[in-house]
Amino acid sequence: MEKNWFVVHTYSGYENKVKMNLEKRVETMNMQDKIFRVVVPEEIEVEKKNGKEKLIKRKVFPGYVLVEIIMTDDSWYVVRNTPGVTGFVGSAGSGSKPTPLLDEEVIGILKHMDIENDKVDFDFEMKETIRVKEGPFANYTGTIEEVDKEKKKVTVLVDMFGRETPVELDFAQVAKL
Repeated sequence: MEKNWFVVHTYSGYENKVKMNLEKRVETMNMQDKIFRVVVPEEIEVEKKNGKEKLIKRKVFPGYVLVEIIMTDDSWYVVRNTPGVTGFVGSAGSGSKPTPLLDEEVIGILKHMDIENDKVDFDFEMKETIRVKEGPFANYTGTIEEVDKEKKKVTVLVDMFGRETPVELDFAQVAKL
């Protein structure tokens, strides 16, 4: 049996709670060999409020969660009966097996979220000068001050109005000069 990605429908606004519930159930029901990843598709947007720019996470598909699983009766049951899950997308009835996403669809969604790989290739060094690729500081250059590999973030000192200002960015937002 091969792993596939499926779309699970949830109550809108409960996507992260469903992700947490499902991850707990996978652990308690010992399903790590059949249910692998649970992803809430999100993107980072710049929101202007009161003249200030703020980075916020916005759900790409509100009410939906992606799950990477090997579809068996057991794994289907665990996901389907997780609190907050209303069903699988692509199943004809309550008892039928759903249709998996196409590889291209999954790759596109995960790439958009910058999590196509479990490992993040971050080959920058402390004090290295980099260029900001996107976001409110796009095309600025700065010096790396801090790297948080767990959160996949980097703190960069950017020269703004003659002062060095620390800016926290995602790994995907910076590039070598």
